[in-house]
Amino acid sequence: MTSIEPARSPLEASALATAAGRAWSVSLLGSAASTNAVAAESPVAGSIVVADHQTAGRGRLDREWVTPAGSGLTFSAVVQPGVADRHWPLLPLLAGVAVASGVRRAAGIDVALKWPNDVLLSERKLCGILVERITGPVGPLAVIGIGINVDLTEAELPVPTATSLAIEGVAVTRTELFGTVLASLTVLLDAFVSSPESVLVAYRPLCTTVGRTVDVHLPDGSVLTGDAVRIDDQGRLVVHGPTGDRSVGAGDVVHVRPTSR
Repeated sequence: MTSIEPARSPLEASALATAAGRAWSVSLLGSAASTNAVAAESPVAGSIVVADHQTAGRGRLDREWVTPAGSGLTFSAVVQPGVADRHWPLLPLLAGVAVASGVRRAAGIDVALKWPNDVLLSERKLCGILVERITGPVGPLAVIGIGINVDLTEAELPVPTATSLAIEGVAVTRTELFGTVLASLTVLLDAFVSSPESVLVAYRPLCTTVGRTVDVHLPDGSVLTGDAVRIDDQGRLVVHGPTGDRSVGAGDVVHVRPTSR
C-alpha cells in the first residue's frame, strides 16, 4: 500500500485533492464540530469538507460520533443525486456500499454492512454514515457524511462495539482511503442516475442483517422480533414476525440488533 502520510500526522489539502480527482472540490479543516453542518452552510454539488478532527460528529438519530484528532477519516460530500424522490431512501445504502468497496480496495479486506449502512469489520462498527437532504440553490441536495475509524486504539474507541483498521492489523493511510472511497462513490452515483436498482444489486450481497433473527427497536418503545428476510425495492428491511412480514425504513427504527432471546 502506498504511504502518503504517517499515522496521526495532519492531512494535506493538496494530497486530498489529488486523491479525490477532478470530479470533486475538496476543502480541508483542521477541526470542525460537524462536517455535515459545515457542508450544508454553502452547499455546492461536488464539494467535500474534510476535517482532520471532528469534535461533535453526528450519526443517525443525532447519536454522537467523535474520535481523537488524527485517528479517523471524516468528511462530507455534497451531491445532487439526479433521481426521483422515491429513490432517495437508497442513498444511505449507496454510501455504505461506497465505503465497503473503498475499504476493500485500499486495505485488501472484506467488510460487511449492517442494515441500513453501518460498515462492520469482524462484527464491529468501523464506519458511521449520515445522509441528510438539504435545499440547494437549484434544488435538493444530499450531504453524505462518512466517518471511518482508521488509527484508533482499543482505549480510544467511542463505544466497545466499534473497531478500527489499526486494531484489525490493517495499515492504510487516511489519504489513500479517502481516494478509494470517493472513487467508489463516484461510480455508484453515476450508475444511480440511470439505474437506481443498481444500488440494491450491489448492496444486498454485503448486508449480513438478512438471514438473522433480529430485535427491531421502534420509536414508541416497542420491539419487533422476527427474521430479517430481505431488503425490498425501497431499501427497507423486511422482518417476518408473529403477524407476518413488516417492512421498516431507516427512519422508522431506533436500533436493529441480533435477538438475544
